[in-house]
Amino acid sequence: MNNESTLLHTGFRDMVLLDPIRQGADNLKIISGYATNTMASWHIKQIAESENRLSPINIILVVGMCGYDGISQSVHEGFKALVARNNTPHQSNFACQYVLDGIPVHSKLYLWERNGHPFCAFMGSANYTQSAFSRSRKELLHECDPLQALGYFKELEGVSIRCDHAEVDDKIIIRPFHPVLEAEESSNVSVSGENVQKVKLSLLKQDGDVGFGSGINWGHRPNGIKREPNQMYIPLPAAISRSDFFPLEGNRAGKDNPHFSVLTDDGINLVLRVEQQGNKAITTPLNNSQIGEYFRNRMNLPNGVFVTKKMLEDYGRTDVAFIKIDEEQYIMDFSV
Repeated sequence: MNNESTLLHTGFRDMVLLDPIRQGADNLKIISGYATNTMASWHIKQIAESENRLSPINIILVVGMCGYDGISQSVHEGFKALVARNNTPHQSNFACQYVLDGIPVHSKLYLWERNGHPFCAFMGSANYTQSAFSRSRKELLHECDPLQALGYFKELEGVSIRCDHAEVDDKIIIRPFHPVLEAEESSNVSVSGENVQKVKLSLLKQDGDVGFGSGINWGHRPNGIKREPNQMYIPLPAAISRSDFFPLEGNRAGKDNPHFSVLTDDGINLVLRVEQQGNKAITTPLNNSQIGEYFRNRMNLPNGVFVTKKMLEDYGRTDVAFIKIDEEQYIMDFSV
């Protein structure tokens, strides 16, 4: 990296989160006052989908404000799910810890290591959230001394607890919603009343039947190509795609689109993204079999089975509803 200290105030997303990998960095240590699982999911996917396929790395996140004002249930469950899927082929590993009692830690630090040694570091105002690294926010990051950054990281790592620790629920307040983070991400966290945004998406094709090699049966290919049979996407009509109901920031192929968190009506947390050419599909970006497993299990069907229209009708519905809480949080209703 350039030894000259640089103040970054725009266009720093790739410089801070991706470019060091191209220079051999393989380990990213983060301190962030607030953070979201959707950001971590997006980051992991960006590394895997980048041009020339960047090598997977290890990401270690220390969330600083949890011991002071807690963390939301959906973000907490999302962090644990990302840790549980470590060792997935061709994807980066993720670890997450929460700072416990003591002075609230509102710092933001991004420290890269290469071959076990500090390589470069950035500090500033940008939390590890998609909104902080989006084009719609003004944040500052400043290059800093990586050796000093490592010392600070170790200090906080020593007073933190793993997000998947057996006693984490006794050490950290887990909230239904987080009053500070939700206020930072959006001004609307209500799920009832006149201003609630809701859409219904059909699981059927325009001809009124299920797809073969598409939709809920994306993994069942008519041309003999073998795919994981649980692979699925929810079709997204162009009118809804263009309505800004779901977060879109990338090109028409959807590769840069933000990830968003979904709490299902039966209490399952999923991370989704709008994908495919024309932003026409919603799926689980780190493993597009996960959403197919969810729907099949919800209908009491075997994993991987070809889903027919009659199976959907026997279950009780052929569509799924989304309620928007904010740009990163939704409720998905498949109840009958």
